[in-house]
Amino acid sequence: MPDDALAVLTARARDDLARIAHPRMVWLEPHPGPDGQPALDVLVVGGGQSGLAIASGLLRAQVSNILVVDRAPRGQEGPWLTYARMRTLRSPKDYTGPDLDLPSLGYQAWHEATYGAAHWQALDLIGREDWASYLDWVRDTVGVPVRNETEVVDIAPAPGGLLAVTLRDAAGETLRQARKVVLATGQEGAGHWWMPDFVTALPPHLRAHTADPIDFTALRHRRVAVLGAGASAFDNAAMALEAGAEEVVLFCRRAEPQVVQPYRWLTFAGFLRHLSELDDAWRWRFMSHVLGLREGFPQPTYDRCAAHPAFRLQAGAPWTAARMVGEAVEVQTPRGPYVADFLICGTGIEMDFARRPELARLAHNIARWSDRYTPSPEERNERLARFPYLAPDYSLLPREAGLTDWMADIHMFNIAATMSFGPSGSSINAMTTAVPKLVSGLTRGLFNGDLDRHWRALQAYDVPQAVVRTADP
Repeated sequence: MPDDALAVLTARARDDLARIAHPRMVWLEPHPGPDGQPALDVLVVGGGQSGLAIASGLLRAQVSNILVVDRAPRGQEGPWLTYARMRTLRSPKDYTGPDLDLPSLGYQAWHEATYGAAHWQALDLIGREDWASYLDWVRDTVGVPVRNETEVVDIAPAPGGLLAVTLRDAAGETLRQARKVVLATGQEGAGHWWMPDFVTALPPHLRAHTADPIDFTALRHRRVAVLGAGASAFDNAAMALEAGAEEVVLFCRRAEPQVVQPYRWLTFAGFLRHLSELDDAWRWRFMSHVLGLREGFPQPTYDRCAAHPAFRLQAGAPWTAARMVGEAVEVQTPRGPYVADFLICGTGIEMDFARRPELARLAHNIARWSDRYTPSPEERNERLARFPYLAPDYSLLPREAGLTDWMADIHMFNIAATMSFGPSGSSINAMTTAVPKLVSGLTRGLFNGDLDRHWRALQAYDVPQAVVRTADP
């Protein structure tokens, strides 16, 4: 029975974790906060796949005084059961991530225990609902402490070199002290989902972003216009078509849609491990090219839309304006106007630290790439220049030293880390290299913060390993 097989796998994974627990020695002591309560060593904001993997890595490093918080209810962390509208993951099924190189904790082991080895062999791509279930299993198997339906609304400096983190849930606000905070907040974690101003100005019932909740059943027999030709734009177009839309037109600004997926090229150990160690010119060159291409869509994503006669792809047609026409919307493009009943924007995110309440106190002083590096004219990109310029441990750096030095204990492991580290905070393909790098940076900071105590402990260490008896003279 699958339940029995999964129970056996759970026991095996926990046994494997116990077998690789070296070094087991407890090496951290709680730091008392201003209120006398012990501070957390690490608070992770975000309980999706990255947050779980970070917490798992910390627990393996004997950093157990941690907490993960997520504003979503359990099971709805991340995009998989909310705004992710593809049928399957787009990553190959053999990519590993949250397991951190422990086979019994990997997706393949979970899938085989759930559906059987033959089913795995026949599987093409992982279903997104299965991936969400797998993440829940990882959380419980590892024992990651997660507090759901809790959001971070403020981070401020506190006495003793701590951070004061304000948490909000249904019961109100509470304050927790932490030595380190990791922002594992996914795609919009350093800004907001972006739409053109002329779309935002329209009544909300006529437009949505691909990351918004959308009632696709309400689009039956309606004309839908989708802006963007990335995978998520196609996913939303497909959802509207499958709901019975009269017509769905997907508008692409490029003369030809982008079908090359640069993330497939860069998924090799050298790039994933060492891009962040290159000088700024090479990092900018690589990542501005990758992000300039944007992510391509795979064949099944296109075929899902093209199977419907009501689908049209309009290339070379960015939206330049939009206005109400009765109860509909007319969008302007270089190829002429189009009248739709509903607009969907697959236009990604915009870096805007001031939009994030947890960063509001220091948004003005977060160093951006534009503050640290000026590319050649042909390589300039204002959108990418707004990404944060991060330290080697993923921590924030200041524009002006001495103003917000406490930001050094805030580590950004979301989409905003991409320019500094390449794929990391939101990519399955990079987790096995990026998460250990982050965890190493966190433990380095925790160790360095306790050097005096470790030195005193070494000097006081007097545990003998043997009893020596000398002969009488």
